[in-house]
Parts: sequence; C-alpha cells; structure tokens
Amino acid sequence: MNTPEPHKHPSAWRNPVMWLVVGLPLLAIVAGVGLVVVAVRSGGADAVSDPVRRVSQIQTADLGPDAAARKLGLSAVLRVEDGIVEVLPATGRFDTGVALRLDLEHPTRQAEDLHLELQPAGPGWRVAQAVDGSHDWVARLRPADGSWRLQGRLPKGQHAARLAPSLGNGR
Repeated sequence: MNTPEPHKHPSAWRNPVMWLVVGLPLLAIVAGVGLVVVAVRSGGADAVSDPVRRVSQIQTADLGPDAAARKLGLSAVLRVEDGIVEVLPATGRFDTGVALRLDLEHPTRQAEDLHLELQPAGPGWRVAQAVDGSHDWVARLRPADGSWRLQGRLPKGQHAARLAPSLGNGR
C-alpha cells in the first residue's frame, strides 16, 4: 500500500503557504531594488534648463540676465517660417553687430532641443534652420556673453512669438 511511513514528514515546499511566506518578501526586495535603480538612473526632475543652486531645500537660479534685459527695456519678436529662424528687435537698444544664441527647448524631450547661432542680418538676426511646428517650444535668446536674456513660448502651429525678460516690467 501507499501509506506514508511514520518517520518521514512531507516536504515543507509542497505546502503553498510556505511559498507565500518566502516568495512575497523576496518579491518585495527585488521590486525595491528595481525602484532604486530607476530612480538613480532618471536623473534630476528639474523643468528648468538653467543652472540652479540648492540652498536649504530651495532652488535658486541666477536672475541677473533677466534683470539686465528688463533694465535695458529689451524685447524681440521671434519668427519661424519656411526654414528660416529670425529675431527682430521690438523695444530697447540691441547691439545689432553681434551674434545671438537662441535655444529652442522641446517641452518633453531634451534630445530634440535646438541651439542656434543667429547672425546679424538686416534689422535683426537670422539663421537657416527648419523648426518642427507640431508642438510648443520654449525660446531663450541671449548674447554670447550672457549679459541679458529674453524668454518666450512659441505655441504649436504658430510662426511668431514675443520674447521678453522673465521678470515682468509692467508692459
């Protein structure tokens, strides 16, 4: 007959509760390690591309270029059309003899950001560059020395945007 011998006990691994007792804590450890790996590899979650300092859990950014642009009364119009990116001065006194740097930042994918060097042309600056109009762009304009900065948003499907200091000047 197939009766178990009295001195042999059935294996503990045949009991499904034992698999839960051992398996659930192991699964929790693996999931925790996986979350730590994902968190470490993802980098910072800053939405601002400017360098920032963290002091006592507070992020601080240098607003000096924005204040300088406000003091000079600078604003400009960004025009993007037919493979040409053009910036025209609107208010303030610009040095039209120097090149400007225009950063067009994709709202979600940093790999698609455009960093353009605009050369003086006529009343403003321009460069030949096609720009994808299927999404918004965050635009930042500054000279090579970074002494001032203008910012704006080019909405999806539009061909022009106003660039102004991020510090409001009441205009």
